[in-house]
Amino acid sequence: MTGFSLPRFIAILTKEFIQLKRDRLTFAMMVGIPIMQLILFGYAINTDPKHMPTVIVLQDDSVFARSVIAGLTNSEYFKIEGRVTSEAEAEAQFAAGKVIFILNIPAHFSRDLVRGDRPRLLLEADASDPVAAGAAASAFPEIVRKAIAHDLKGALGTLAAADPPVDAVAHRRYNPEGLTQFNIVPGLLGVVLTMSMIMMTALSLTRETERGTMENLLAMPVTPLEVMLGKIAPNIGIGLIQTLIVISASRFLFGVPIMGSLALLALGITLFIAAMLAVGYTFSTIAKSQLQAMQMSFFFFLPSIFLSGFAFPFAGMPLWARWLGEIIPLTHMLRILRGIILKGSGLSDLWFDFAALSVFLIAVATVALARYRQTLD
Repeated sequence: MTGFSLPRFIAILTKEFIQLKRDRLTFAMMVGIPIMQLILFGYAINTDPKHMPTVIVLQDDSVFARSVIAGLTNSEYFKIEGRVTSEAEAEAQFAAGKVIFILNIPAHFSRDLVRGDRPRLLLEADASDPVAAGAAASAFPEIVRKAIAHDLKGALGTLAAADPPVDAVAHRRYNPEGLTQFNIVPGLLGVVLTMSMIMMTALSLTRETERGTMENLLAMPVTPLEVMLGKIAPNIGIGLIQTLIVISASRFLFGVPIMGSLALLALGITLFIAAMLAVGYTFSTIAKSQLQAMQMSFFFFLPSIFLSGFAFPFAGMPLWARWLGEIIPLTHMLRILRGIILKGSGLSDLWFDFAALSVFLIAVATVALARYRQTLD
């Protein structure tokens, strides 16, 4: 056979189209991945987050205080989630990650303002994610100045003409210097575990099939649960070794402090590793080849990165994207990691995220057991 043959080329081309038609999962991934990226980058991702959840510690319900609150709302950077009179109530919401900002309006705020004493307004920002808090915290003094200037008229006009009548201070907590390493490095642990744990187990059953050893596995007197646990258990140790490497590097290379309980951190990480291994094992029961298993892993990995709050601020995403993000295990793992490492949060603050990971693990493991094929057909 010499030279180029058009009939042979057409025959090979036809064969490839037929094979692609039969491999519907691969075709779906080829179409689905770019569509998913367009939707995420076009609608869900926002590098200038607005409507950040904020709680007000209101100890002076005056017209000036109400003007400040209205100014925060109109700026669109802040979304007022509630008003409390106790600092402890606000701290509880802050530690649990329910709000990004606490605005303290002190007692006698209006009296001191009218006297020209420049009362202080303190905005406490959760800077564990510097991008989420940065723009709003920087805009805070100007927002307050404009809001107060609206009420300083007539006899109070001289106050508006002088120095800013209010000392508006933004205090960044958990990461005062706004170091991106404090946010990225702990979160990177969740990303590494997501990618490696899923891929390792996603290939487990498909590798057995392609190597021809699946018949031996099916001939053994073992239950689907025993097979799944046997496939998953060794990889938990690998995941813990990866965890030790990342945590050690974050502490000794990047200076990230560990403020909370190491035991609670280890529990959360182990739970997350098991959940990711269960996802990978589920993919291996669905995929017919190692290529399909890798494609499914990648399809799961993309939204995990973009919708979890690792790459972009979670609170800045639209509501529908945040609802989807709540389904993703990495979202809850990031809250656990950043909460324990940076904030010193306890189980009472993070119970929802632990519960979400547990429910996800049980649900995915149930699907994996139901999908396990005890025959080659």
